[in-house]
Amino acid sequence: MREFLNRTNAQKKQYYTNKFYVAPSTPKIDAEGSKFQDELDIFKQNNIEILNSYIEHEQLVISVKAEQNYEALKSLKDYGYEILNEIGASDYTADENCYEVFYQILSISRKKRARLKCKIQKEQMLQSVTALYRCANWAEREMYDMSGVLIANHPNLKRLIMPDDWSGHPLLKSYPLVGDEFAKWYEVDKIFGKERREEIGEENRDPAFVDSKDTFNFSRLGHEVEYGENALEFEKVVEYQEDGGVKFVTPIKKGENKIVKERP
Repeated sequence: MREFLNRTNAQKKQYYTNKFYVAPSTPKIDAEGSKFQDELDIFKQNNIEILNSYIEHEQLVISVKAEQNYEALKSLKDYGYEILNEIGASDYTADENCYEVFYQILSISRKKRARLKCKIQKEQMLQSVTALYRCANWAEREMYDMSGVLIANHPNLKRLIMPDDWSGHPLLKSYPLVGDEFAKWYEVDKIFGKERREEIGEENRDPAFVDSKDTFNFSRLGHEVEYGENALEFEKVVEYQEDGGVKFVTPIKKGENKIVKERP
């Protein structure tokens, strides 16, 4: 007998499932004996343990221990990877209680790209690489701010995007999309005080709803009035034309145009 499947809400789903579907994957080529053999030999000479290595999209991907991230990156820079393009972290705190940090680097002189990866436990501190690449300063601050990765020996490890007193890290998978209790009241508490919460309301309301008559909060569409004053009964669109900017082009309305025989 066929297994019963409840399809009552099938049309409400924004996705579909296929038991025969196989997620596409890119081929991973063994790095041994390739054009990246020099990089592997340098790691072995410097006693840097290689956990995994392969070639994907014509670039070297190599994994090391978190304790050796600085030595590994220094070896690659001394070899010729003079540019650090990007630093980022993937959140695996729910399953493995760790982050996977990657460094995307480029060698213009050797025409090569590489990605160095390492997994670091949630409470562990990762060595800063700002001494090797100065551009890592803000990138490491952003990684700490948004993902919570702790960086050791950073010259100024503080939040970069969120306020200094913010609670939590917004890029974690466990962080609620609509904001937590702290986020809902942060602006209200800072500007007006906790005692006016009931009067003003939560900061994070439905992002798809904008009330053009709401002058007590943050949406003032079509009009500008003093705080708390009654808005106009009708909406008047306000357009701002910058000096020397691109001129606004508005549709021609019937009855408001005329035909000229020659250019004025």
